Amino acid sequence: MAAAGEAHQGAPVFRILGPLQVAIPGNAEYEVPHGRQQTVLAVLLLEANRVVSIGHLIDAIWEDDPPATARTQVQICVSKLRNSLVEHGLGETIVTKPPGYQLNVAPGQLDARVFAESVGAADALSREGKPAQAAEVLARALALWRGPALSGVRGRIPEAKAIQLDESRLSAIETRVDIELRLGRHHQLVGELSTLVAEQPLRERLRGQLMLALFRAGRQAEALETYRLGRELMIDELGLEPGEELRRLETAILAGEVADVEAADALAKPPPARPEEADVPVPFQLPADVADFTGRAELVARAERLLLGPDGRHATRVVVLLGKPGVGKSALAVHVAHRLGDAHFPDGQLYCDLGGHRDQPTRAVDALGRFLRALGVPGEVIPEHADERAEMFRHLLARRRMFVLLDDAADEAQVTPLLPGSGKCVVLVTSRARLTGVAGAQALDVEVFGHDEAIGMLSSVIGPRRVAAEPAAADALVRLVGRLPLALRIVAARLGARPHWTLAWMLERLSDERRRLDELAHGQLMVRASLALTFDGLPPQARKLLGLLGLLDTPSFPSWVAAALLDADYLAAADLLELLVDAQMVEVAALDVTGGPRYKLHGLIRLFAREQLEHAEHADLRNAAAGRVAGGWLALAEAAHARVYGGDFTVLHGTAERWRQPPSYAARALADPLGWLESEQENLCGAVALTAECSLDELCWDLAVTLVTLFEARCYFEDWERTHRLALDVARAKGNSRGTAALSCSLGSLYLSRGRLSSAEAELEPALREFELLADTHGLAMVRRNLALLHKARGDAGGALERFAQALTGFRAVRDLIGQAHVLGQIAQIELDRGGLREARTHLDDALAICREVGNRRVEVQIRYRLAELMMHDGQCEQARQTLVELLRAVREGGDVVGEARILRRLGQVNARLGHPDIAEQLLAEALGVCEQTIDRAGADDIRADLAELTARSAG
Repeated sequence: MAAAGEAHQGAPVFRILGPLQVAIPGNAEYEVPHGRQQTVLAVLLLEANRVVSIGHLIDAIWEDDPPATARTQVQICVSKLRNSLVEHGLGETIVTKPPGYQLNVAPGQLDARVFAESVGAADALSREGKPAQAAEVLARALALWRGPALSGVRGRIPEAKAIQLDESRLSAIETRVDIELRLGRHHQLVGELSTLVAEQPLRERLRGQLMLALFRAGRQAEALETYRLGRELMIDELGLEPGEELRRLETAILAGEVADVEAADALAKPPPARPEEADVPVPFQLPADVADFTGRAELVARAERLLLGPDGRHATRVVVLLGKPGVGKSALAVHVAHRLGDAHFPDGQLYCDLGGHRDQPTRAVDALGRFLRALGVPGEVIPEHADERAEMFRHLLARRRMFVLLDDAADEAQVTPLLPGSGKCVVLVTSRARLTGVAGAQALDVEVFGHDEAIGMLSSVIGPRRVAAEPAAADALVRLVGRLPLALRIVAARLGARPHWTLAWMLERLSDERRRLDELAHGQLMVRASLALTFDGLPPQARKLLGLLGLLDTPSFPSWVAAALLDADYLAAADLLELLVDAQMVEVAALDVTGGPRYKLHGLIRLFAREQLEHAEHADLRNAAAGRVAGGWLALAEAAHARVYGGDFTVLHGTAERWRQPPSYAARALADPLGWLESEQENLCGAVALTAECSLDELCWDLAVTLVTLFEARCYFEDWERTHRLALDVARAKGNSRGTAALSCSLGSLYLSRGRLSSAEAELEPALREFELLADTHGLAMVRRNLALLHKARGDAGGALERFAQALTGFRAVRDLIGQAHVLGQIAQIELDRGGLREARTHLDDALAICREVGNRRVEVQIRYRLAELMMHDGQCEQARQTLVELLRAVREGGDVVGEARILRRLGQVNARLGHPDIAEQLLAEALGVCEQTIDRAGADDIRADLAELTARSAG
């Protein structure tokens, strides 16, 4: 971590930690003209790399009394500032981004960011037990300051932000002093602290640090005099006695009993827990423990010792359970995790099946996404890249005691990003590979059962009396299956389900020449042969079903999937699934949302099933089965979309055949359509992959674009892109022009939402040409709407309005009501930004009427939020407040925390305008809490600026 504080060797170009300065290459300095240009540059730097609206800049310059030409004057001011920076060799630093401007700075270019990063690096070093290095990094960070922040820059907004920056400097000084006191540098600190206390006489922590330094330097009388003077000053100016920490320190000095550690602890209160850390939920993701787990006592004890350490305290520990397939690594890992459980890891347990044996193992970036969601991070806030996700993951676990179980890891690259940085957490990994590249990992080899353990498992399943009645047959059975836990469990389950079978009869069946298991001792073949024992005894339809289940590569599935695979009666297929459960070839995973069971295949059994499928079924039959399953998922996803949107709106469909579940099943499953889509996310994405593998292009593209309902609402951006790329490949290979255009149009939406405008244009232009050739009115409306959004994002309001008008005509032609409402809302926003309040209201009223007609609550909330903004522009603040209160209830009911923060902030602004500063402060504080909980730093900064502005206005 030491390097983090040294990342920026050169002096920053933009300096706000003191008077506003801009350094020019070659050590020259650009003198920013006083007045508006300084104010604008200061505000843009305070929001560096984020868009600042023109309205915000107007408020910063003129506060409550802007002239009629304010917008034009701001544009002129920014233009002059931008040209000056370009002329002085600083490039296109300021760019236009609706609804305002963005000043881009690279790492190391802005002194305030260098300072904040260095303080964070020092905090990490301190936690790692490196106080001297932490103090050094803080000293370098504090050296960046040249006086009060933004001194000389006028304006309520920059002045309020400057107060926050100055406070962060004092806090960093106190932290550095505290560290150096603990390092015994009290003699060197007395002079500096005396000056600081003279400058900040009411700051109790500095005064306490000076008292402590004086006492340790043998100057007890001066330490007590420092307290007396401070007490008199506080009583005179504030009418208050000093705080408890300062009083306790005075008492200790009087008694002459200030021990180093005790004094430091008495003086420096631990920093309060960060909201995002305090509010993170406690996840319990472990699978159920094996009810009849037996044996492995020595391995369990060794694993626990390695994870906890001999003294019971946690160190940074990673334990890897190694072994051949079927040896019981996963069962052992889950058992150990449950044993340690809450007693040692009260902050929760995270679990992920990494699928190392699958064709496409789980990517680390996806596992991190699931972990972050489990820790309470909304999809919108989760970064795109794996390294940024890993950083956020480590941050959230920094002060927590959590157990992380990573099952079936493929290699080191899959595991390393998933390791928390905290020594309070432990990680247990299962893998076939040794993972020697994982730093500090302790390996435990999991071998086959010992003889006694194998007999114990057999006894636990079929009962000790049966084993005791036939000891020789039991011994022979254990030897015959090579004491492999998976094979032994299958044999034991068959005996347990058939109490009339003797062990000798089971042994005779296995000893038959056609079923001989001589190959059990040869690597993975032992698993295949063991599974064949049960498979061969199944009825033909059950064998066929098991083979077809090999097509699936998902964690669990509902029973209708079996009916679709076989194209059979729903209940008959469910009976076959239960037969496979009895034979231990399929497991019951959980209950479905409809109340029925869900099933899953062990990964090794899935591989075995796929082998049987390839031997027994022709490719056409396999593809037909895959098509029926994917058609079933499409039928449900299509119905879910219609329930969410109030109809089959804003989505294109193809001609692929749907497979229909019983109506009662669909009705129960889709009672909460968005919730159902999210619960079946992996199955739905797996169906896209399956149709791509089978080259079922029409099904593939239709399902992919239908799933955007989920991807967009829950911010599953990686799934959005991955499914569409898979579908695009197969659509292009099969010459499916409409599917290709629909997918490109949808990808354009994705890239627009992520701010990747060039990528969006590269998808949308070809889609437009393809839809024009096809004369596809609905497709043209969709792509023109997206192109309008692209124009809007680039600041081209005229081009956006032209495209929106074309899209609106198309949506009306095909009666896509929600498409119309969405376009009307966008046109209204442009009119609102341009000051056309009457036109904006007309469009919003029309859009709102459509939403209410079809019952689309989600788009209705968006339209009414814009209406509230219009009301504020129109001076109707009380009506805006009432509307926002209703919307707040709606987003809270829907679990939309991002929308909640936005509406709370707007409510705070409305109440401030209505003259209710106390209510405004409470609402803004609540909005800030939501942003901090979701780690929305940009939103939190905006709200802090609102709070500072509110405070300054109240003080004025």
